[in-house]
Amino acid sequence: MARVEMTMPKMGESIMEGTVLKWLKQVGDTIEQDESVLEVATDKVDTEVPAIYAGVLQEILVQEGQVVAVGAPIAVMETDASAASSAPASATVSAPSSNGSTPDARVAEVPYLPTSDAAPAAQSALNGAEHQPGRFLSPLVLSIAREEGVSMTALEYLPGTGKENRVTKKDILDYVAAGKPALGPKAAAVTTVPEAPATQPQSAPTETQVPKTSSPQVPATKPAPSVSGGQELIEMDRMRKMIAQRMVDSKRISPHVTSFVEADVTDIVNWRNKHKDAYKKREGENLTFTPIFIQAVARAIQDFPMINVSIDGDYIVKKRDINIGVAVALPSGNLIVPVIHNADQLNLNGLTKKVNDLANRARINKLTPADLEGGTYTLSNVGSFGNVMGTPIIMQPQVAIMAVGAIKKKPAVIETPQGDLIGIRHFMFLSHSYDHRVVDGSLGGMFVRKVADYLEQFDPNTAI
Repeated sequence: MARVEMTMPKMGESIMEGTVLKWLKQVGDTIEQDESVLEVATDKVDTEVPAIYAGVLQEILVQEGQVVAVGAPIAVMETDASAASSAPASATVSAPSSNGSTPDARVAEVPYLPTSDAAPAAQSALNGAEHQPGRFLSPLVLSIAREEGVSMTALEYLPGTGKENRVTKKDILDYVAAGKPALGPKAAAVTTVPEAPATQPQSAPTETQVPKTSSPQVPATKPAPSVSGGQELIEMDRMRKMIAQRMVDSKRISPHVTSFVEADVTDIVNWRNKHKDAYKKREGENLTFTPIFIQAVARAIQDFPMINVSIDGDYIVKKRDINIGVAVALPSGNLIVPVIHNADQLNLNGLTKKVNDLANRARINKLTPADLEGGTYTLSNVGSFGNVMGTPIIMQPQVAIMAVGAIKKKPAVIETPQGDLIGIRHFMFLSHSYDHRVVDGSLGGMFVRKVADYLEQFDPNTAI
């Protein structure tokens, strides 16, 4: 038998850390290969982490609620020699254990792993930061620094809560939110010295007399719900906090403009009514309007590729792939946006199956990080809530998002060879929000009009 480490896996291109939500196995449990061991939350998705080899769980190194850097050890398993030899190499330690014995060379000592409570401490230590020249800075951190005017000197002194004291996205956003206090040699030398009592002679402060700067004390217990005031305090869950932060960031980063177009979707409504029962019987899935909307958006992006971009400093990054995110409402009331990659390469049946699959897995918390990455444009169906239109907020770093409203019957003028007639038609509003830094009104307006054109030109003889 051999002892091997489980480490925090990399769960996406830009994900550097994850939070342990729940251990699904306990010490002493036998684990099969690919069996889920714990649940982990990242800034994109909650997911289960499977074991890469079979064995017995010997030790849990990270407690629930802790934030763990990618690659850091999270547990120790005992497995047979053949499995251990095929396992990824792990760090070794030579320091003796507390009982004087030398630990197994395969078991690495656990580094300090900051919890979510470490963020206020890092924020309060800004003025006491140490110089860290030549430190690693991720492209995301550098991008935020450019946008917020944070100097490289400040980045060198900014305390990091990531692996090896790396600066995370939260670290730099907290620094900006704090007003970008001065960081550097002079700021690092500033400390707070308490006033000596009047009954004792003044003396030079010693190291123990100089307290570290700290953030305002926070009560150890959560505030109790109000019973008599007619109010109730409800703490946001983790996903709601994340959504709130992203929405604020998007409004701060992008100047939003919204254009509206009304489209006649009568042919689409009639076509769906004609085929939905047969499709349900044949495929066992619902035939919704969403795949048709996605298809129209993908075609319009091909006509106006400058909608399919992002911004990196003073550069516009034009994307070749058309990856359309679709907002999905969860049972908790939160929203999540899985992505249909290469949507322009799927036919209507393929889009229908992909939309249904992502929506179903989203509602039972079975999405993977890959399902949420790489989106270049987003569609939100506010009509599913009975809303006729909305002004959606852009998903960063994208530059545009479209909301489709509820389909309503209206009287309309119908042009015929025999003259104009009044008839009942189905209409829907399309709301297009876009980043005015790179998308002007002409492009934003023409794009949403083109999507409406594709919807109005839908072929009622389309097969599925």
